Amino acid sequence: MTISSDRPIINFYTSPIGKKIITGTTGLGLSLFVLVHMMGNLTLFAGSKAYNQLAHFLESLGILLYIVEFTLSGLAIFHVVVGVSIRLNTLKARPVGYSQLKSVGKPSKQSISSRSMLVTGSVLLGFLVLHLSTFKFGTYYSTVINGVEMRDLSSLVIEKFNQPIYAFGYAGVMVMLGFHLRHGIWSAWQSIGALNSKVSPAVYAIALILAILIAIGFIVLPLSIYFGLIN
Repeated sequence: MTISSDRPIINFYTSPIGKKIITGTTGLGLSLFVLVHMMGNLTLFAGSKAYNQLAHFLESLGILLYIVEFTLSGLAIFHVVVGVSIRLNTLKARPVGYSQLKSVGKPSKQSISSRSMLVTGSVLLGFLVLHLSTFKFGTYYSTVINGVEMRDLSSLVIEKFNQPIYAFGYAGVMVMLGFHLRHGIWSAWQSIGALNSKVSPAVYAIALILAILIAIGFIVLPLSIYFGLIN
């Protein structure tokens, strides 16, 4: 069925280029969020007081925080749905896969990261649900800091990451996040048409560095707690 030209939004969404732009823009937005979230996590190294005060400040935003969380959740779901759609269309166009997958050289950005985007993205979406249920909606401990009663989120985080299934499971998923970001950040800029042959290699290298730093930034906290560096 052909979609009429008087429905530009639907035409844009259903077009291959439109879908790539959508995954690119939503991917960049989500990448920025995980970077900020990672930096927030690292405040626990400054002490439980700093960590709890940061969490309390975010909670004090009230409805604004809920709007941001709802928007981010929607972006994540939309990003995965469109990404799956692109992948299914690719498989439909080429139903018989290659017998062997490998990079064809420098002009190609094909790698384990690019080939596993659907898998890592789906795992990350499932992890998001588990993460929210464990920490945002998990056990509520309270504490008093400077005369203000607030949630003692640090106690819950330390409690969970002292359990090997949480500490190493979380670390494993963050490795997958790193793989997803390695290709995703570069691909996002390419999808929105911001790259050319001159800047593409630099952006690809920057994406790799950012992916590694973000993954390490997330992994270091649970492992530091599990091995007793934070208590």
